[in-house]
Amino acid sequence: MTERYDRLPRTRIWNMIFFERMALAADLARIAPEAWETPSLCEGLTVREVLAHLTAGASLNLRQWMRGVIECRFDFDAQVHLQLRRHLGATWEETLEGFDRVDGSTTKAIPLKALLGETVVHGEDIRRPLGIRHDYAVATVTALAEYYRRSNFVVVAGKRAKGLRLEAADGPFAAGAGPLVQGRTIALIMAMTGRNAYCDELEGDGVPILRERCESM
Repeated sequence: MTERYDRLPRTRIWNMIFFERMALAADLARIAPEAWETPSLCEGLTVREVLAHLTAGASLNLRQWMRGVIECRFDFDAQVHLQLRRHLGATWEETLEGFDRVDGSTTKAIPLKALLGETVVHGEDIRRPLGIRHDYAVATVTALAEYYRRSNFVVVAGKRAKGLRLEAADGPFAAGAGPLVQGRTIALIMAMTGRNAYCDELEGDGVPILRERCESM
């Protein structure tokens, strides 16, 4: 029977999140101190700040998140910066220690697959500028690609994928109809979530369309 990656049990998705958090922490434990100030793929944020953002996401429930939104007068970008500053710590060691403490946290303010997406996508936002390549479980990235091709919650992804045929070269993910975009599943995910640099890894007639959407949406 073909596995339904869009209908995975919640416990399995949580285990994916826990694994990806621990894998990211292990990767970052090996980088040089000065590397923590490397600009991430999130415009204006260093890799250290993005990690603090992930810590915040694993620490805030919906009520706490809404309290921050109200405190920032519904300025969501300001809310992100407020919460990451609260979890940044005084040094990179404190930033990493804070993230280590939440690797098994089940606290969340957003839907579970969106949280998996935040964990994987921001992990790549951190790893790519540092030159770190991470091998993802096929089930993890396939489930996430299935989620993002339909979702515009938290990040616009479904609109970028609309009218394109997306095919993974390293797994079973295939969806949509239209000009072809083909490549690693993680590259498809990152392009759907607006990371233009990953379009360089993709092939097919639909790549220029997806690239333009990354730049404009």
